Amino acid sequence: MKQRIVGFHQDDRNHWVAELECGHTQHVRHNPPWVNRPWVLREETRRARIGRELNCKACDAAQESPGRGSRSTR
Repeated sequence: MKQRIVGFHQDDRNHWVAELECGHTQHVRHNPPWVNRPWVLREETRRARIGRELNCKACDAAQESPGRGSRSTR
């Protein structure tokens, strides 16, 4: 399910995490050659992604299995 990005933070390993409007979070790592997201490395390019949509895997799982999905707590 598509959800808008509302912010970013770093986890305990300094990996970037997108905060989604649904309350879930999703890692947005730059890990070439497997994942190429150089925009995550600079504040201004992360800020430009606010409002763009990501597919929320947690919302998809909750929709497929009612009662199993839950919002992350921050």
